[in-house]
Amino acid sequence: MAKHRHLKNAPLTEALIDIRVSLPSVFDPKDFLSLSNDISDKYIKSGPRQMFTAAFGVEAGIPFTKATESKGVHGYICKSGDGKDVVQFRIDGFTFSRLNPYSAWETVLSEAKRLWELYSIKCSPELITRIAVRYINKLDLPLPIKDFADYLTAPPLVPDSLPQEVSQFLTRVVIHDADITANIVQAMKSSLKADHLGVILDIDVFKVNENGFEESSIWPEFEKLRALKNRIFFKSITEKTAGLYE
Repeated sequence: MAKHRHLKNAPLTEALIDIRVSLPSVFDPKDFLSLSNDISDKYIKSGPRQMFTAAFGVEAGIPFTKATESKGVHGYICKSGDGKDVVQFRIDGFTFSRLNPYSAWETVLSEAKRLWELYSIKCSPELITRIAVRYINKLDLPLPIKDFADYLTAPPLVPDSLPQEVSQFLTRVVIHDADITANIVQAMKSSLKADHLGVILDIDVFKVNENGFEESSIWPEFEKLRALKNRIFFKSITEKTAGLYE
C-alpha cells in the first residue's frame, strides 16, 4: 500500500458530493429552472433531466421490451463555462461534480455547500436520507505489466495452473466501517496514453439514515466520508503507482 499524501497529479477523473432527499409532494420540478437562472453567472450551460421508464421481461419464452415512457422533467443539470463543474438539481436529490483537473477538497466542498443552500431554500427537503462522496480515478499504468500486484494491492487473481494473460477484469467489494458503507470497484479500461493500460478505481463512500439527517450535521459527516475514501485509495495502490502521480 502507498503512504497517504498529497499527489500533485492525482489520477482523479471526477469527484462527486451527493445528497439524497425526500421533497414535498407539491414540489414542481419545473421550479428548478429558476435555480439554474440564479447561478447562470457561472453555470452558463443548463438543461432539463428527463425521467424515463421501460419494462423488460419474458413472455411464453420470448424476451420483450415495452416502449420507453417519459415521466417528464426530473430535474436540471447545469455546467460551468469550462464544463469542469457540474451541478444536478433533482427531485430525489442534489449532486455536485468536479471533473479533472481536480483542485482541492476544500474548494469542492465549499462550492457544494453554496449550491446546496440554494437547492435547500428552493425545495425545502422534508428528509435528507443519504449522503455520499464518490471519487472516480483512472490509473494509467505503463506496459508491459508482468504482475498487477506491482500496482494494486488487491489485484485480479488467476489460478497458477491457468494462463496468466488478462485482457479484462472487474471487481467490486462492499465494506463497512461502523455506519459508513463503501463500494470499491476496480476495472480494466483502455488508456489514451500510448503503451499504457487504464484501470478504473471507483470509490463510493456513503451513509444512509432513513429517518433523516439533521441538515447541520451533514457537513461534518462529509469529512468522515472523505477520510475513509482517502484510506481506501492509498491502501488500494502501491508506492509504485503513487509515484506515477507525484
